[in-house]
Amino acid sequence: MTHERDRKSLLAIQIGLGVNILLAVFKTTFGVLGHSPALLAEGINSTSDVVYYIAASMFVRMANQPADHEHPYGHRQFESIGSLVIGSFVITTALAVFWDSIDKIWDFLTGIETSQGALPIALWVALATVFIKIILSTYTRKLGRETHNPIVRALAHDHRNDLFSASAATIGIFLGQRGLPWVDPLAGALVALLILRTGIFILRESSIDLMAAVPNVELAEEIVNLLKQVHGVKQLEELQAHRFGPHIIVALTIGIDGNLTVSEGDAIASHVEKTLMESISNIRRVHVHYHPAQPEHANMTVEEILGKRPK
Repeated sequence: MTHERDRKSLLAIQIGLGVNILLAVFKTTFGVLGHSPALLAEGINSTSDVVYYIAASMFVRMANQPADHEHPYGHRQFESIGSLVIGSFVITTALAVFWDSIDKIWDFLTGIETSQGALPIALWVALATVFIKIILSTYTRKLGRETHNPIVRALAHDHRNDLFSASAATIGIFLGQRGLPWVDPLAGALVALLILRTGIFILRESSIDLMAAVPNVELAEEIVNLLKQVHGVKQLEELQAHRFGPHIIVALTIGIDGNLTVSEGDAIASHVEKTLMESISNIRRVHVHYHPAQPEHANMTVEEILGKRPK
């Protein structure tokens, strides 16, 4: 299961990297030769895509490293860290493209630069980019849903962003060819704002993955319901969890019959571990502490269970 997830994650990166290398070459070349600031902005965007796709590949490979003495739960946190790096690259690219586009708009408005509009080839390259990004956005989003990998989800958002920005560039080039040359760099500036929006979104989602409290109420309720099916568990007193990439490590305290032997209590704890790991796919490990059930802990709500803190 994990091997298949890693294979799909690397596939999404490799396909995106190969396509963006080609797009970076074509859009940058024809942006310059075709006198289109919007297409050139797109070329810069694709060039930055190549850089952070390489970074994404490195982070996915590091995340695939097996657990070791210093990292007993593996290295899956590299996925969320890699997503943060991608978001930072996207924002940096957006600022650079926006500044360049605004500079060109000013040159047009002040008469420093004049243009008859971009060459027809620039429009065809922009249209081809729209078509390619529709396919990549759909496919990568599908892989993101299957793998739950934050890096792949970030790349899917970037493809969608590229689709919107390529559409804006296409409109700008089209209108620029019809006597409105300032619309072309204006489209480049709009492209930059779309890129910036995506970068901020990626950073926010990655931060949530790293900082979100676990377990959330939904996961806690699922665990509570599963424990009701385990014979011998009289109450759940405390529940904590830690996230490691897509995996969750759970620690909980249960109350059992105080008259049971240690071996009988251990059997109940083992049953709890097996039930949770078999029922919830992203739970990597379960640590169970048990002691005699206490009346004051009976009928605790999920919120009360999550609100308890170790002493």
